[in-house]
Amino acid sequence: MVANNTIPFNGTPEQEARLSAVIARHKGARGALIPVLHEAQEIYGYLPIEVQKMVSEGLEVPLAEIYGVVTFYTQFTTKPKGEYKIAVCLGTACYVKGSGDIIDRIKARIGLEVGDCTPDGKFSLDATRCIGACGLAPVMTVNDDVYGRLSLDDIDGILDNYMK
Repeated sequence: MVANNTIPFNGTPEQEARLSAVIARHKGARGALIPVLHEAQEIYGYLPIEVQKMVSEGLEVPLAEIYGVVTFYTQFTTKPKGEYKIAVCLGTACYVKGSGDIIDRIKARIGLEVGDCTPDGKFSLDATRCIGACGLAPVMTVNDDVYGRLSLDDIDGILDNYMK
């Protein structure tokens, strides 16, 4: 398996133009960095070093400062996410009801570690803390679809729906 940090950056000219417009709109504004990073992540799906460099040059903010912000705040990610973003809750209620085993089954089935993305960009896997659906524990999401009261026997069928 290829680790997701070896997936080459493949930004498009359209994405770069959108980011340039975002930077131009915020340039010179106090506190612009975090809003620009949020919009950059919306454009690219994540914040690889190439995007961080564009923001650094456009806002005239040192790259080290941008990297510090990106790696400090959990809402930012430097790793690509898949077309299908799988998230398994490992909060207390879910974990007690077996979400650790569920995440292990998913890892084995799609060949991913937590935090990684498949080389084809189809799936990514993340562990989350409480998502506020404790009554449905254990819970996982795939993009905006929520699956609750899961058992190990449910996982293959759910994943099969996204593998088609």
